[in-house]
Amino acid sequence: MRVLVMNCSPVRNGATAEIVNIVFDCLKVRYDVRRICIDDFDIHFCKGCRTCHNTSKCIQHDDINKIIEQYEWADIIISVSPSYWADIPGQFKVFIDRCTPWCNTHEPHATISSGKKGYSIALRTGPNMKECNRIIESIEHFYGHMEIECCDRLGLCSVEYKEAVEERKNEIIEFCNTI
Repeated sequence: MRVLVMNCSPVRNGATAEIVNIVFDCLKVRYDVRRICIDDFDIHFCKGCRTCHNTSKCIQHDDINKIIEQYEWADIIISVSPSYWADIPGQFKVFIDRCTPWCNTHEPHATISSGKKGYSIALRTGPNMKECNRIIESIEHFYGHMEIECCDRLGLCSVEYKEAVEERKNEIIEFCNTI
């Protein structure tokens, strides 16, 4: 099995990246694992032209296909997202918007291979799980339109800096053991 762990934060070395590293280390003993960071790719905003609704292709030329290649490679996709104003970071939202050619709400649409499983991990600085659930719902909504089966989720509250991730490491490892 091949696993893609995606850091949905534009910060390559913060708390989200620390969680990605724990997930990577935990799963690499059982699976072929890759990790990517949304900020390593040049993704342009969706222009809203709807050309992809007729052609299944975007008219823009950027790195969106490089990420889709990683999705295609993977059997399991794990999205790890922090909270930015009670939702996913803008960079990740731009990626989701640009996946419209693969979205199952219009025909024709491009597709990635079927049978993929999706997992979500959300983190936030405050103590309220409601915000983590909102982030996870955004990810799972995206998975649904990409026809990625939503399998499990983990919300981590009160995580602001990567040092706070160490206190939650066992919880993250337990989550990984279910994958």
